[in-house]
Amino acid sequence: MPESVPSVPAVPSVPSPRHPAHALDRAFLNLERRHPDVRWDAGGVAYLSGPPPSLADLRAYVGFRLPQLPLLASRVEGGPRNPRWRTDADFAVDRHVHEVVADGPGQWDPALNTALNAPFAPGTYWGVWLIHGHAPDRYAVCYRFRHACQDGSAAAMTFRAMLGEGEASARPVPGRGRGADLPRRVGRAVGLAAKFAAGALVVRGPRPAVPFVRTGERRLWRGRVPADALRRIGAARGGSAHDVHLAALAGALAAWSARSGVPLPRVTALVPVDARRPDEDQTWGNRCFALPLELPVRTGPNGTDASQGAQGGLGGLRGQDGLGGDSPLWRVDRVMARTRELRGEAWRRAIQDLVRFMPSRPTEWYLRRVISPRVTHVMATSMPLADKGSLGETRVTGTALLPLLVPGHLFGVGLSFFDTWAEVSFLADRSLPLGEALPGLWERAVAELEEAPAPK
Repeated sequence: MPESVPSVPAVPSVPSPRHPAHALDRAFLNLERRHPDVRWDAGGVAYLSGPPPSLADLRAYVGFRLPQLPLLASRVEGGPRNPRWRTDADFAVDRHVHEVVADGPGQWDPALNTALNAPFAPGTYWGVWLIHGHAPDRYAVCYRFRHACQDGSAAAMTFRAMLGEGEASARPVPGRGRGADLPRRVGRAVGLAAKFAAGALVVRGPRPAVPFVRTGERRLWRGRVPADALRRIGAARGGSAHDVHLAALAGALAAWSARSGVPLPRVTALVPVDARRPDEDQTWGNRCFALPLELPVRTGPNGTDASQGAQGGLGGLRGQDGLGGDSPLWRVDRVMARTRELRGEAWRRAIQDLVRFMPSRPTEWYLRRVISPRVTHVMATSMPLADKGSLGETRVTGTALLPLLVPGHLFGVGLSFFDTWAEVSFLADRSLPLGEALPGLWERAVAELEEAPAPK
C-alpha cells in the first residue's frame, strides 16, 4: 500500500450541512421498510492482479479516500416524512470494510458468493469486502450499497475516487437551458410524467412464468467483449454501444429461452437514466430515473417466433430479418427506435426536471409500479467507469456491475466500460435455470451482430 496512507481511518473533519433526502431516496427507504426481507442493494466488483493488501491496510486506504466522498460518511436522520442526510459523528470504517478469505485454490466462487450475500452491518448503508485466498497474485474488492444511499452513477464516481485513474467516458449531460425555455420545459416534464404514469399502469400481455423458487442467494456470471466492437456496430446504424448491448441481450434471451425451456412471451427491461445536472457530480442519494423498454426477444421483423431453433443460432433469425442476407441487425434497429428520444437533449432535460421536482408520493408510486414484475422483468444498466484503475501497486484488470435484483425479475444485467473492454455481468438468484450460460450467449450475440452483413 502507498506510504502516504494513514494508519487510522479518516472521516471529513468538518460536519457537512444537512441535505434533504431526495424523493427517490424516500421511495427506496419506504420500500426497505415495507419489504425488510428484500435486498435493496446494488454495487460492483473490481478484479485486481497482484498480492492483496491486509484488511487493516484496506481499511486505512478507504478512510484516507473518504473526504472525497462525504456521502459515504453520512446517515439518514428524521422520520419517513422528512428524512435528511447528515455526517455521522459515530462513523467507523471498521464497520464498513470486511474480508472474505477463500479456503484455497479453486474456491473463488464460494468466497465471492459470501461477499455478494453478506448482510450489511447494523446501521450502515454500504460495505466493502476484500476477497482473496484463491490465488497468490489475484484478489477482488466488492462494493455494495443500499439504493437509498446511492444510484449507479454515484457508485461509478465512488469507483473513480477509490480505484480509478483517468476520466470516464463523458456522460450525456444537457446544457442548463435558458429562462425563456421554462414554460416549454414545464409542459414537457408534465407530459412525460403523464406518459410514464400511463405506461406503468399498462400490463402488456402475459409475463414470463419462471419455473424456479427464489432462494434469496445471488450469483454473478461475467462476460466481456472489446468496447470498440459495440461502438462500431452502434455507430454504423446511428445508435450507441448501449443500444447494441440491449439488442445482444434480446438475442441472448431468445437463445436462453430455447435452451432452458422458460417461455418468454415478452421481456421488458428497466433502463436507468442518469438525471444529474452539470453541478451534481457527487450528490446525496439518487438522481436516476428508470424507464421500461420492451426488448425484441420473441418475434422477428416478419412476426416469426424468434425462440424457434434458437439452439443453433440466436432466435432462429437467419434468413428472416428483412435486412438482406442473414443479418440479425433488426434487433439493433428495434432498440434504437425505442431509445431515439432518449438521445435528444430536450428529452433528457425534461427527465432532469421531472426527477428534480416530482413530489415524493408520485415518485414512490411510480417506482413501485415500474419495478413490479407485472411491468418489467429485467434490470438493465450500463456505466462508464475509468480508463485504468489501481490499489497501491496492484492493477485493476476487470470489473463487474451488481445491478439491483428485484424479486420476480429474471435477473439484473450490468454493462461496465473499463479500459478497452465492455464487461457484462448477470446477477440472478442461484436457482435461475442455466444462468451461467447467459454471458456466453450475450458474447455470441455481439459476435453475430458484428459479423452480420450490412443492409443493401
